[in-house]
Amino acid sequence: MLEIVAENPALRLLLLVLLFASVAAAVYFMTQAFAERQLAKRRLGSATTMPRTSAAGTLRLERIESTWLKLVNTIEERGISLVDTKDAALRQKLVAAGYTAPYAPRLYTLIRLVMVIGLPVLVAMLYWIGGSSPSLMKLWISLMVAAALGLYLPSLFIRARADRRQQALVNAFPDALDLMLVCVEAGLGLEAAFSRVGMEMTTSHPLLSEQFGAVVLELRAGRSHEDALRRMADRAGADDIRAFATLLVQSTKLGSSIAQTLRTYSAEMREKRRLRAEEKAHRLPVLISIPLVVCMLPTMIGLLMLPAAIRVARAVLPALHGGG
Repeated sequence: MLEIVAENPALRLLLLVLLFASVAAAVYFMTQAFAERQLAKRRLGSATTMPRTSAAGTLRLERIESTWLKLVNTIEERGISLVDTKDAALRQKLVAAGYTAPYAPRLYTLIRLVMVIGLPVLVAMLYWIGGSSPSLMKLWISLMVAAALGLYLPSLFIRARADRRQQALVNAFPDALDLMLVCVEAGLGLEAAFSRVGMEMTTSHPLLSEQFGAVVLELRAGRSHEDALRRMADRAGADDIRAFATLLVQSTKLGSSIAQTLRTYSAEMREKRRLRAEEKAHRLPVLISIPLVVCMLPTMIGLLMLPAAIRVARAVLPALHGGG
């Protein structure tokens, strides 16, 4: 394969273009993530932030969003519908993965469509540039595999990103509950506690800080505590955070102590985190046994049996030779 790439200028050019596109995409997504983090920091900064500063902070993010929105709208104006049949479930998955833009489901459908068509075309171009002539069955299987990868890779990426995001939120939540407990016992209200904890955790746990910032903004916009907490649980997609929101809503309705609720639930979440760590630690011997059996056991057997095999050979071969 490397010889084919080295000898064919067109293939080298194609690989360079693909490499440039991948690097540009990586830089773009890193810039977008950095812009979103800076936006979360500015939102959690102060309630008296000037509108000019807020506009300057969101200018780049709005420009990026408007570019994707224009692309999606242009494609739909050409007659290609990008609305998924299960739009609500898809939107929930994307929100759990961190993509909260209104046009995110349509952009996700566009990416899947481009990959389903583009990967088979790329495979066919590689066959054509490489000068190989595969059989019809081999070509058909290659194209079907490429189309299946284009169809399922975005879904796997979204699921993996959502799982990592949920794990980060769950791991950071006990620390946030301890800070909220300190704020509530110091006399702060629920909104002020969310705002203060969000500002304190901007650097250590930016994802959870972003969730708390969204709750603060919704409360200041006039939403009820119950609605804001349930929306935070839906955005996070984690069962522990959903249980926390339900518990806090019930405590507020029943008039029980929020400080005691936070103290009890924080202890439970820390215990769950410790149990998850112990579970991973107990799984290590089982996971280590696989490479030990596959890699080290044959080597050890060979080292132990080799001297005995040499001695048997030295004793048996002369006898056989003498008997012959």
